[in-house]
Amino acid sequence: MAKTKKEMSAVDSVFRMIKDNNVKMVDFKFIDLPGIWQHVTVPVHRLNAESFEDGFGFDGSSIRGFKAINESDMLIVPDANTVFIDSFVETKTISFICDIYDPLTKERFSRCARGIAHKAEQYLKSTGIADIAYMGAEAEFFIFDDVRFDTNGHNSFYFVDSIEGRWNSGRDETPNLGYKPRYKEGYYPAPPTDHQMDLRNEMVLNMMSAGLEVETQHHEVASGGQAEIDLKFEELLKHADDMMMFKYIIKNTAKKNGKTATFMPKPIYGDNGSGMHVHQSLWKGGKPLFYGNGYANLSEMALYYIGGLLKHAPALCAITNPTTNSYKRLVPGFEAPVNLAYSQRNRSASVRIPMYSSSPKSKRVEFRCPDASGNPYLQFSAMLLAGLDGIINKIDPGDPLDKDIYDMEPEELKHVPSTPGSLQEAIAALERDHDFLLRGDVFTEDVIETWIAYKIEREVKPMSLRPHPFEFGLYYDC
Repeated sequence: MAKTKKEMSAVDSVFRMIKDNNVKMVDFKFIDLPGIWQHVTVPVHRLNAESFEDGFGFDGSSIRGFKAINESDMLIVPDANTVFIDSFVETKTISFICDIYDPLTKERFSRCARGIAHKAEQYLKSTGIADIAYMGAEAEFFIFDDVRFDTNGHNSFYFVDSIEGRWNSGRDETPNLGYKPRYKEGYYPAPPTDHQMDLRNEMVLNMMSAGLEVETQHHEVASGGQAEIDLKFEELLKHADDMMMFKYIIKNTAKKNGKTATFMPKPIYGDNGSGMHVHQSLWKGGKPLFYGNGYANLSEMALYYIGGLLKHAPALCAITNPTTNSYKRLVPGFEAPVNLAYSQRNRSASVRIPMYSSSPKSKRVEFRCPDASGNPYLQFSAMLLAGLDGIINKIDPGDPLDKDIYDMEPEELKHVPSTPGSLQEAIAALERDHDFLLRGDVFTEDVIETWIAYKIEREVKPMSLRPHPFEFGLYYDC
């Protein structure tokens, strides 16, 4: 864990920040295997230069997907390059994103998702194919004014509410001033129909103050408070860090304003769900590798990369769409990228080639299946490995599908493969097809087995055992 000169310079910058901002507390944030930030806080006097090598001890048995109780001692090691002022804490606090290490071997913990992303970048370089993988995720989310839910042996319910939801057009707001966006008509309406312009602007400003580079913000298609804020693309590991900060800032800014934000893919029936379209490109020696003379000005390498994404998409979904709720969004016949095909400009294909610019530097592929309910370190790493497998094995993606897939006849559509219909199907695909994830020891068999076991035992089985409220409407009188 010895630090380079560049890393030591970052450490020096940390202590200047502490002095200049009169920092009192230090917060260490790290991600559990499913993808939620955890944290622990210490007084600022406990942080010294050695902390960035020696780390701080914690109980790994209490973290989802980590260690058993008989091997629970682990280390949090902060990355000095990730430091930011945490504006959501009243006491002046700096935060770090951390890696997880084994205190005995002094090696990265194999289930540390951030470590997996680091290995993915190192593996890419080792192949000689490229030296940088850029990722750019467009994560959608909902902002609600109220959320309530509970489930037990004899009762189960959920309730979400938004003052701008179409279902609230008749709400007694004393007075009700109208301007409720209609279902599926929330895309780009100006205020007053867009009720959340100021809130999204505040989110953007908070992101910028934390060092994130924001490109745009807007209302999304769904009526009840759906939003999108886009960050600039970055190298894989850095962009995964950015996405975790992004989610943290959105949730806390919403809460500070008396609202709540969720990245749950499908919280509202009958309206659009939330996805996370991920733009991807490979570079080497400062030059883009996806630009060429092929279809949509793609290089042969880019087409093979697409071939890898499409071939491994069913298995990828177990990581990129990792919740049972993810498959309420990925439903055939609706406006969701369930069909495993590629096309330029066409948003009904699961892989799209954006055509906004003719610049070689902007040439990229967009994988539209994922959602933001998962772990971005694992999601980005898995997509990169699928694409690299396509390049290494020269996987032909087939012919592009330059038509509106949603208008295709059933006879024609049956020849287009689709994403899994449930998390259980996706997990079965991952069990059959995960060798591509093991390349370079990026993912390990232990990580795959732990991920599958966690998802089955904690999510798939509990969901399958519980009656659904809609089943009472269907079957109570049978």
